[in-house]
Amino acid sequence: MAREMLINVSEGEECRVAVVDNGVLEELYIERANVTSTVGNIYKGRVVNIEAGIQAAFIDFGQPKSGFLHISDLHPRYFPEGEDQEEKIGRRKSVTQRPLIQKCLKKGMEIIVQVIKEGINTKGPTLSTYISLPGRYAVLMPWMNEVGISQKIEDETERKRLREWVSDLKIPKQAGLIIRTAAQMATKRELRNDVSYLSRLWSAILKRSETEKAPAVIYQESDLVIRTMRDIFDSGISKIHCDSEVIAKRIKDFLSIVQPRFCSRVVCYDGKVPLFSRFRIEQEIEKIQSPYVPLKSGGSLVIEQTEALVAIDVNSGKYRKQDNAEQTALKINLEAAQEIVRQLKLRDMGGLIVCDFIDMRDSKNRREVERVFREALKGDRARTRALKMSQFGLIELTRQRIRPSLQLSTYQKCPYCQGRGMIKSYESQAIELVRLLQTAASRKEIQKIELRVPPEVADFLQNQKRALLVRMETEYEKEIAVHADWKLDGQSPKMICYDVRGNEVKV
Repeated sequence: MAREMLINVSEGEECRVAVVDNGVLEELYIERANVTSTVGNIYKGRVVNIEAGIQAAFIDFGQPKSGFLHISDLHPRYFPEGEDQEEKIGRRKSVTQRPLIQKCLKKGMEIIVQVIKEGINTKGPTLSTYISLPGRYAVLMPWMNEVGISQKIEDETERKRLREWVSDLKIPKQAGLIIRTAAQMATKRELRNDVSYLSRLWSAILKRSETEKAPAVIYQESDLVIRTMRDIFDSGISKIHCDSEVIAKRIKDFLSIVQPRFCSRVVCYDGKVPLFSRFRIEQEIEKIQSPYVPLKSGGSLVIEQTEALVAIDVNSGKYRKQDNAEQTALKINLEAAQEIVRQLKLRDMGGLIVCDFIDMRDSKNRREVERVFREALKGDRARTRALKMSQFGLIELTRQRIRPSLQLSTYQKCPYCQGRGMIKSYESQAIELVRLLQTAASRKEIQKIELRVPPEVADFLQNQKRALLVRMETEYEKEIAVHADWKLDGQSPKMICYDVRGNEVKV
């Protein structure tokens, strides 16, 4: 079985795209209808605040949260020197070479920005004034200079051929071009058509930016299906299975424009068994939500995600086939290195990631694991930067974070533990409530105390602490009532106090 793409559509609810390689889930993308992505959208925004201390500005671009624009993402055309400033692709000015942001932007100023990263938790979206318009084979970079070619195209003959082709193309003035990896399989005509489309698109965006009043959206990215076909589909994918006739037709229409010879690869799935169940993807999706990932050898990964970083631990588990501990560690670490990269892609995890491999004494073995890890990272579309493995067996890397991880997108915090994974025992809750009762009972104006707690806590108080409650009522001359409330969770008991007249007293 070769590489295949599966597209599952729930009309008006959710769209899921999976890439399967020989029956193994390699990539998964999910987009909900009520949580549409803004990454890639271009807006005409207004500067609402400038923070000189962090050299950043906050931009109102029509969304609930203002966008964050750092000085490193501010194009030189907004510098005090004027609008004719340009930069070469791949050679941005460093932060030290840039003027202060308060000298470039003023409050109320209107600028064109693009969303490059979704807001996560309390943080708003990250913006940039370096605009990029991706096509199938090229990316147009307005207000930039020169032509860049994807570093993943390593063949010098191919790079030279593409440069010669680009020299004959009509590129808009004050715009640069990046040739994507997919251009290796394109004809000169396909590349020319792609660049021509991007040029027309940029002209339309400029016209709209002149007429629209900030804040306003002036370009909206395509939906998940078309983005996936544009960015992920290649000649290595033998079949595209889609369970919606409408979406299948849209895919064929798109391919008929950019890659007509691949239209026949689109298949409309009409089986009775759901598409993802037919290819056993549902079970794989359930696995990637778990912090525990079993390895074929018997070892395992444990993945813990925090707000600041992701920690991945490699365990040997039951694997004991090798003659010595060093060879056992090497075998499991090599398998884990590839599985870690696969999990990073599937779970959409980004930011700082620390991988704790099993300790190995031989530096040659550490370099081998590091080599396999870096080789696996080459297949990741997100930008990554990995450090060498330390003597402690740690590999630290950063991975481009474009959107919230799959876990944050599909799960919500537990209302009982607030994401901690643990709640206080009934005994601990009861002991804390006894302390609160003593504090409230010592106040003269309080005559009656009413506790509303979960049934298990009420049972513990009325049985294990019954003698103590009776003693408190006698000693403080108060009335204490304990009520079991099934609606309460383990972390939110209620204590209501009343005075002699029956009025509620705040505690």
